[in-house]
Amino acid sequence: MEESKKSFLSNKDALVLLFCVFITGYCTIIYELLIGSISSYFIGDSIKQFSITIGLTMTAMGIGTLVSRFVKNNLIYKFIVVEVVLAIFGGFSVPILYYIYSLQIFYYPVMCFLIIIIGTLIGLEIPLLTRILEKYFQLRENISNVLSLDYLGAFIASLIFPFILLPIVGIFNTSVLTGLLNMVIAIFAFNRFKNKLTRKKQIIVINQCIFITFFLIAFLIFSKGISTYLEKSMYDDRVIFTKQTKYQKLVITKNKADIRLFIDGNVQFSTIDEYRYHELLVHIPMSFAKNHENILVLGGGDGLAAREILKYNDVKNITVVDLDKEMTDLAVNNKIFAQLNNNSFKNSKVKVINTDAFKFLENSDTFYDVIIVDLPDPNNSSLARLYSREFYKTARKKLAKNGILVTQATSPFFSPEAYWCVSETLKSAGFKFVKPYHTYVPSFGDWGFVLASNLPINISKIDIKVPAKYIENKAIENYFYIEKDLYRKNIKPSTLDKPKILEYYLNGWRYWN
Repeated sequence: MEESKKSFLSNKDALVLLFCVFITGYCTIIYELLIGSISSYFIGDSIKQFSITIGLTMTAMGIGTLVSRFVKNNLIYKFIVVEVVLAIFGGFSVPILYYIYSLQIFYYPVMCFLIIIIGTLIGLEIPLLTRILEKYFQLRENISNVLSLDYLGAFIASLIFPFILLPIVGIFNTSVLTGLLNMVIAIFAFNRFKNKLTRKKQIIVINQCIFITFFLIAFLIFSKGISTYLEKSMYDDRVIFTKQTKYQKLVITKNKADIRLFIDGNVQFSTIDEYRYHELLVHIPMSFAKNHENILVLGGGDGLAAREILKYNDVKNITVVDLDKEMTDLAVNNKIFAQLNNNSFKNSKVKVINTDAFKFLENSDTFYDVIIVDLPDPNNSSLARLYSREFYKTARKKLAKNGILVTQATSPFFSPEAYWCVSETLKSAGFKFVKPYHTYVPSFGDWGFVLASNLPINISKIDIKVPAKYIENKAIENYFYIEKDLYRKNIKPSTLDKPKILEYYLNGWRYWN
């Protein structure tokens, strides 16, 4: 009996199965990262999305492991079937979620359903492989081999995903390619152990492998067109550019004269009215500041804030710090952007640095007369840290003696708690004088900003002397008038430890969406 067990597999057979273990570990992490990433992109709040994804996956894996005890015969065949089914649900998980999100219905139920199916199938894989391999290895060796290779595959996946798959391959193609990897496992296992299957089962597996592999490859070949179609269905206007960078998804749409930039699905500007936003963001603090020698822009990778700053002849240096080089390159090389920002990044006064804004502030030894914070809304944990007390405190230390800081602060109408949280956080960071203001930008609605300085902010002394389309001196007091229905009390500041602004922001926009 013992000899028959050992003869079931040769050394080459064992290597094939151990290779399968490694790939299953790799695919497990990739599927978790894919669903967590795409849900963060669509909905925001990355911590919540990854927590749901990981938690449900682990639970479903437990269910799959429990179910495996009832699988008693034809282990090789059933393992192959698991891989084929996993290739279907895992490989098409991202396209399915794209489509469901474009319909604006049932996203969470479908997401959870996919996670549970994928997790259950993953939970079946390792027990089945372990039981097959026990015919060759001793128990201690078997468990050690299986777990170590499974963990190694997961480790490799965690490195490859952020540095290669996401920025180069893209989230859409990565999903399909990972499904193909599951099919590779199924084909490898079938090719090696087909003599252990009945003729009927061989025919079933061959048909499954041919059909699903062909379908996945065809989907991969036409993925660009399919993903473009699905992305277009998510936007009202024609998509003319799309790029998944290392950090974010950039999409440009066009409708006649209206060109819009979206980052991770959120509109950043419209060419029809962006000047309203950027004039209020730049000219209020620039007119208040006594000196204009060194200006720092945190964010502003589109070059539009720099365009407005360059209207001041006494400006000597403008430092633009934007994490994403793909974004700043777009501002330089894209004809639409370059025309819109007047080639601001090619001006000798402008220096573009691609790094994290927080890290830059911590390492900078320069003092700035004006710091302009033009960052995306705090809809995830990585952005929320750039609206924290610690971030603003670090920025305050980099201001010159008579310096002033301004930050965009979301909408006081759609997300009032988040708006006032910015104000309270600036106060908690040590700024003696904090002054909120707002204006109407048709693409955004009512939009807010907050000034912060260690000097008194006397709005009657603000004098706009540079050319502008929208902002004018006689309207300055109106910008600083906050209607009583927009006020909120008992708002807590945001910190790295407790990012309250993320909670406020998501609660506000969730109500309107």
